[in-house]
Amino acid sequence: MSLRIGPLALDPPVVLAPMAGVTTRAFRRLCRRFGPGGLYVSEMLTARALVEGNERTARMLRFDADERPRSAQLYGVAPGTVAEATRRLIGDFGVEHVDLNFGCPVPKVTAKGGGAALPVRRRLLADVIGAAVRAAAPDGVPVTVKFRRGIDATLLTGVTTGRIAEAEGAAAVALHARTAEQRYAGDADWSAIAELKAAVTTIPVLGNGDIWEAGDAVRMMADTGCDGVVVGRGCLGRPWLFGDLGAVFAGRAAEPPPPFGAVADVMRRHAELLAEDEGEPMALCAFRRHAAWYTQGYALGADARRALGTVASLAGLDAVLAGIDPGLTPPPEAARWKRGHTDGPRPVRLPDGWLRLADDPTPPAGAEVLVSGG
Repeated sequence: MSLRIGPLALDPPVVLAPMAGVTTRAFRRLCRRFGPGGLYVSEMLTARALVEGNERTARMLRFDADERPRSAQLYGVAPGTVAEATRRLIGDFGVEHVDLNFGCPVPKVTAKGGGAALPVRRRLLADVIGAAVRAAAPDGVPVTVKFRRGIDATLLTGVTTGRIAEAEGAAAVALHARTAEQRYAGDADWSAIAELKAAVTTIPVLGNGDIWEAGDAVRMMADTGCDGVVVGRGCLGRPWLFGDLGAVFAGRAAEPPPPFGAVADVMRRHAELLAEDEGEPMALCAFRRHAAWYTQGYALGADARRALGTVASLAGLDAVLAGIDPGLTPPPEAARWKRGHTDGPRPVRLPDGWLRLADDPTPPAGAEVLVSGG
């Protein structure tokens, strides 16, 4: 089963969701190793930081020589800035797919009118999407749009956002089937994906939310009619999930959960790849939370978990992993244990008077001062 997003052909129809501090070059390489053929998106980048030549932003745009297509997600609220950032992604970094973020529920983003807050401003939303699409068009690079159901249950903007994106020339849309108020709590409402698919008919519609096992992706597509899936928290500490997804979309059974010896090999490779980019001290510090995800469900013992939570070198990681039984396996239900963010619901922080400005195309003042990656 395949999916086309503009000129890009994806087989299987699977996209790795951009996640801050997670979808680095190292993690994307592991995911691609297990699941070639999908689309693997970088961390979210701030348009203004990219335009101003922020060094940290540039480091986040490192790609392997064989990483194709190169994909990056962009956050911005000013059409001109987003357009220029899009041009730089393509011209300076060889990006071949640009995703626009209108789903981030983080207060420091929504309080400035960005992320999940922006779809309330219909005219500004259209201007931002249109600016990115026009900037990418000369190079034939597709622009996609990712968003949530709305601010909360009383202010749902998902269908309107999808239609605006379609009208402005987006190559595909993706819906995280939760509201911004929900953040990451409760269950995703897959019926919202079906509603969006019925409303947006000329471009692919992708679904996101609660894909913990490969079978969930197949079920989501069957239940909603969506054209592909976006996988976020379900792959944390489980890059082999993309191999399982490739299998089930090809009509094969997914592999059983790996024994800990196989997990340890992936953990070691992940830490090594991070160290290549960041140096050992910084890499191992960043790796500690990945270690908690990799080992979720495995009965390591408290001492091993504490040691993984303080590991500071590759040699130290090797020593801890060597002391863990390689034959350990997780219980069947561990595959559905939630990973990553679980916070919410929480009221959404919006700029003063934001909900009265639906047809105002003026970008909010000071909205693009965030550090890239937030």
